[in-house]
Amino acid sequence: MRDYFIRRFLLIVPTLLGVTLLVFGITRIVPGGPVERAIMEARMGAGGGDSGGRSDISRGAISEEQLKALKAYYGFDQPVFSAYLTWLGKVVRGDLGMSYRFNEPVLHIIRERIPVSLLYGGITLVLIYGICVPLGIAKAMRHRTFFDNATSVLVFVGYAVPGYALGAILVVFLGARLEWFPMGGFVSERFADLGFWGRVGDLAHHAALPLLCYVIGSFAFVTLLMKNHLMDSLAADFVRTAVSKGVSFRAAVLKHALRNSLIPIATHFGQHLSLLVTGSFLVEFIFDINGMGLLGLSSIFDRDYPTVMGVLVISSLVLLLGNILSDILVALIDPRVRFK
Repeated sequence: MRDYFIRRFLLIVPTLLGVTLLVFGITRIVPGGPVERAIMEARMGAGGGDSGGRSDISRGAISEEQLKALKAYYGFDQPVFSAYLTWLGKVVRGDLGMSYRFNEPVLHIIRERIPVSLLYGGITLVLIYGICVPLGIAKAMRHRTFFDNATSVLVFVGYAVPGYALGAILVVFLGARLEWFPMGGFVSERFADLGFWGRVGDLAHHAALPLLCYVIGSFAFVTLLMKNHLMDSLAADFVRTAVSKGVSFRAAVLKHALRNSLIPIATHFGQHLSLLVTGSFLVEFIFDINGMGLLGLSSIFDRDYPTVMGVLVISSLVLLLGNILSDILVALIDPRVRFK
């Protein structure tokens, strides 16, 4: 098993190389890049009426020398693979490049945004597994009762409503009309003047609606996953044998069936771990939360390719580590699993 996980860790490197090379190549061929945007701005500043974004310099907005300087500044004067190797060499040294939009080091921008995503992502994970796993167990133990039917309605309604759509509704009704919650932001403007508990309350007030939108997306999936697999375990022969020998139904669930039912939960844990970094860019966009999700989305729109690549490296690394963590959890839960 040790050799298996060593190989899994070693596979992180070629996987990251493949993902980053693919996305890096796409950034070099999609239209509307930073060079085209700079040309368009120069032509508009020179009074050109054509703002179609074409890299046509025949109208005199910029010269050939200026065009070459622009390509060299943005790193588009090299072949794709050579430019990728240059970027990769900087990444190995801990340099993710300079942001085109903010004109700051990408690593500095990510350091400012990642605590926000870690806070929301961490609380979301705790809420998802702290509520959904016990709820799934309770639904399986009380199958076809009023409790099971009532909670199933709530679960399926939550599954049918996307988080970003719910966020828009909450912002309009609870934020704009009723003014019960702030319409966006991470903290209020007077946050620095508040005491400790005042800051905690201010954070909770701003985080209530976004966290609800974060949780609702995975709430139904984890709950039903827990319930369905627990019911499959309860129908197994070893559980019926335990009950026939005098073990109470509750003890049979908690001591015999539950451990097997946690295996699929552990399998999907690595995917949910990416919430710690990326979050939901649509939810962050609606609530104007300056986290990693909104940073990645705005960077794509602004063609800020160094920031796009920086967010991609961190999110891909977290996802790959999360998958390895899922394998470790599965091996800990199920003693029959032996990776070779």
